[in-house]
Amino acid sequence: MKRLGVLTSGGDAPGTNACIRAVVRTAIYHDFEVVGIHRGYRGLMEAEFESLHGRFVGGIAHRGGTILKTARTERFKTEEGQRQALENLKRHGVDVLVIIGGDGSLTGALRLQETGFPVVGVPATIDNDVAFTDMSLGVDTAMNSAVGAIDRIKDTATSHRRAFLVETMGRDSGYLALMVGMASAAEAIIIPEVPASCETILSMIKEAHGKGKAHFIAVIAEGANPDCHTIDQYLKEREDELGFGVRVSILGYIQRGGSPTAFDRLLGTRLGVKAVEELAHGRHGTMAGLLGSRVVATDLEKVLARPREVDLSLYELAQRLEIYPGP
Repeated sequence: MKRLGVLTSGGDAPGTNACIRAVVRTAIYHDFEVVGIHRGYRGLMEAEFESLHGRFVGGIAHRGGTILKTARTERFKTEEGQRQALENLKRHGVDVLVIIGGDGSLTGALRLQETGFPVVGVPATIDNDVAFTDMSLGVDTAMNSAVGAIDRIKDTATSHRRAFLVETMGRDSGYLALMVGMASAAEAIIIPEVPASCETILSMIKEAHGKGKAHFIAVIAEGANPDCHTIDQYLKEREDELGFGVRVSILGYIQRGGSPTAFDRLLGTRLGVKAVEELAHGRHGTMAGLLGSRVVATDLEKVLARPREVDLSLYELAQRLEIYPGP
């Protein structure tokens, strides 16, 4: 009987546990023994292996985070680290591997595949910056968490007639900030892909105040230029011009935690099943992704050739809606 290993790596993402459940149950259906690898690539190099069975993954689909734990490590990028990982896989009799994570984790999957070890990846990152999947695991939950937080912030902003700068995650990708900003009807959205200026934001806030708006919400990706802290400092020095008081709210890790939405539970289930079926039918070196309404497998080399880019036509649409025309 073949043995299938599964690990989660990089940043945690809601829906990962639903994916683990699907991987384990589908692997058992296809007559694999299943081994869980704790703490991602670090656990792979340090042989943190555990046999899994169907009951092990019962009642986990609704939980955030990952029951297999996760970690980041630079050592796996070295030849020595990869050699140690392969030796541990061989020692524990693991024949194939499912790796759940973002672009860095999928790059590690490709490195293993290039040595001849069969791997299939599953995209899991709230940044939604992995190509050849419309949605990565965790994105929908993170968006809903952020929108819910901004809805609450609006109550306070309106009560005190304030401008709030709300920072979302997204160091290199503005996807989350853009979608959250549109869904929460923010007055401004600042993302890394489109450089902005503090002067423009100042002008927008003054215009909103002049039109009698009760609040001003700017959603700013953490990797934007200028970033939230720069904008805050600039505005605080000119608060007398604004009419609004200025406050900052950094949503941070609240976006990555919490019970996954139904969408993420279903997506995790579908991607996990597809990943195992690829391996069960002798196909590997691919990533299971959602394209349209279908779950399809794409070669990892193709996936990692370029990141998924933000659709800037949506940013242009958001700009037209940010400050309404007229009085």
